[in-house]
Amino acid sequence: MGKIMDNMHNLLQKLPSVRGRYTERAELSKLTWFRVGGPAEILYKPEDLEDLSFFLKQKSKEIPIFTLGVGSNLLVRDGGIQGVVMRLSGFNNIVVQGNEIEVGAGVLDRTLALVAQDESLQNLEFLAGIPGTIGGALRMNAGCYGTEIKDILVSALAIDGQGKIHKLTAEDMGFSYRHCEIPHDWIFVGARFKAKSGSSKEITARIENLLAEREEAQPVKSRTGGSTFANPEGLKAWEIIDKAGCRGLKIGGAQVSEKHCNFLINTGDATAEDLEILGETVRRRVKETSGVDLRWEIVRIGSSKNYAVEARAA
Repeated sequence: MGKIMDNMHNLLQKLPSVRGRYTERAELSKLTWFRVGGPAEILYKPEDLEDLSFFLKQKSKEIPIFTLGVGSNLLVRDGGIQGVVMRLSGFNNIVVQGNEIEVGAGVLDRTLALVAQDESLQNLEFLAGIPGTIGGALRMNAGCYGTEIKDILVSALAIDGQGKIHKLTAEDMGFSYRHCEIPHDWIFVGARFKAKSGSSKEITARIENLLAEREEAQPVKSRTGGSTFANPEGLKAWEIIDKAGCRGLKIGGAQVSEKHCNFLINTGDATAEDLEILGETVRRRVKETSGVDLRWEIVRIGSSKNYAVEARAA
């Protein structure tokens, strides 16, 4: 333990002096929806965009960085994450300008949907059904019920590893299903979305119907990470998982949801290892029964042992 603490202290000494806040050995299990995983070596919360840019320009290129939203589609391994975990919780501006809305990357998707509702702006209702932040939604082209981020995006702001800010059009993003082509070391800090005027009453009804449908079909009150696997082309992940006999399958404290087979659940005492092994077991069984290689939609990051070299599974 002493060696680990020394390593963290050494890292802190290597980081630039910022106006934001550094926290050593931050408990990430409190920040993820699964409520599992080890600590961050350093958690950094930038004060603002200028502070973030300064940090990126000054820090050593050898220090790894991972950007954390609200941890809704994230599995942090039990050994934690080496380097700096960055959380943009202060990037929560929302400005309505006619039929467009400018928003910070730390804003919750659902919050943006509700602001649009208050302004009688439609086409953003689907965001009420997506757990996460705008930054994460941009990174994975989040969507549900037939609409995706690419359908409403005007432009996005991102900052690269050298602290330079880039304004990106929807075409620049290279969107595809649950994916964008922007380099992984670029950090989304904001976006502008298009909407159109509508009836507040009708918008409210659509959001209420969407949330009711989601609660009926998904285990929204459980400790889960949302959809576990991306839908293969022309198929639904939950159907081939069900066909493989995985509904309700358990390993340790982790379980495949009885309600929706494409959700993994922490039943109370699961470890990150339980959840990842369960997910890989599902993938193997689906491959054996359907010949399909399921792709993880949940991001897995960190090490299985305390502060081993960080490894992200694709």
